[in-house]
Amino acid sequence: MPHPHSVIRRTTTAALPAAIAGSLALSLAAAPAAHAENRAEQVRTRQAPTTPERAEQIDGVARVSGLDGALAAAVAAAGLSEAARRTPTTHTVVRGDTIFGIARHYGLSTADVLSWNGLSHSTVIHPGQKIRLTPPSGSAKASVAKKATKKATASRAYTVRAGDTISGIARAHGLSTQTLLNANGLRWSSIIYPGQKLSVPGTAAAAASTSSSSSTKKKAAQSTKSTSGGTVQPGQRYTVRAGDTMSAIASRHGVGVAALLKANGMDFSSIIYPGQSIKIPTSGIPGLSTEQAANARLIVRVGRQLGVSDRGIAIALGTAMQESGLRNLDYGDRDSLGLFQQRPSTGWGTAAQVRDAERATRAFFGGPSDPNGSRTNGLLDIAGWQKMSFTEAAQAVQISAYPTRYAQWEKPAFAWLAAIK
Repeated sequence: MPHPHSVIRRTTTAALPAAIAGSLALSLAAAPAAHAENRAEQVRTRQAPTTPERAEQIDGVARVSGLDGALAAAVAAAGLSEAARRTPTTHTVVRGDTIFGIARHYGLSTADVLSWNGLSHSTVIHPGQKIRLTPPSGSAKASVAKKATKKATASRAYTVRAGDTISGIARAHGLSTQTLLNANGLRWSSIIYPGQKLSVPGTAAAAASTSSSSSTKKKAAQSTKSTSGGTVQPGQRYTVRAGDTMSAIASRHGVGVAALLKANGMDFSSIIYPGQSIKIPTSGIPGLSTEQAANARLIVRVGRQLGVSDRGIAIALGTAMQESGLRNLDYGDRDSLGLFQQRPSTGWGTAAQVRDAERATRAFFGGPSDPNGSRTNGLLDIAGWQKMSFTEAAQAVQISAYPTRYAQWEKPAFAWLAAIK
């Protein structure tokens, strides 16, 4: 087995002449398969998680050097790519070229190349045309890029919003999901809830966000806000990144693919590009994604069928938002699942049954038609629940370790109910 520090010794050659670095790249490419696999494994275990930007850089190294993905990552990490050292200031377009392909070839961002050349995604390029590969001198883009290389050391607080996910928050702040989990003492099975405060480790993105907090607050009020990563609220815009697909974007934001395509005047044959702005359709209920709105409507429909009062339905809506973010989750604390995070081990049904959103809702309401019979107590089975506070009634059913958190959803729940009527 190679020495654990062998990769570092082979790749710490920043001071070597380009010719020697090029020879090293060739020697890496010619290494025996077994040796290459060991080296690749070291790279995978020693490098930080691959970001879209890093993926583009590695891909550029691979195209120029002919190395496979893992070895290209090693070369890119050591700064040995001759392409990176010799990136020209311009590229002359040849037949078959695209801006996306040119950017990838030189390890650049498509959005940057478009910006530096004053182009849009709909612009047609032609053979012989000169494409700038570096930002114009003195440009705002160059200034921003220079500032982005400075790392902020302080962490900052982030308040979770409806629809947020740990992975989405991590991407939005340039972090890996594991880093954000570690910083907050969370696990992959942990559930976050709107209003929760998360500690975001210091990054250049976090520093920039902190320094322009007043500007961010002003923009947050605009329904057309755009973001280059993470999850955005319904009615806002999402900026496509390398590797994105419409189905993945739709899934991330809890909307249907057909609805997302329609909102952007597209069909299933449409092509999206990194840097493109995509509108996230609204659900028709303020503050809720399409997925959340569908579950809210289901809860209201079931409550109406059972003759539950508006207050009882609002309690169910607030409980589901607190427990699952109004999403039919296939994970949770221990064996908790579904809209209300009901546990099969405590009699709420099988895993499949508690993941049946309508059945889970009927079990939460309980009463004579409770699908669980007398095995569990729903809201209608709690004596005097009508006189309890919003929080007390929800807690009587859920028996949560955090009983006071239901209160924050009382006002929003009645607003959702009013929008559904």
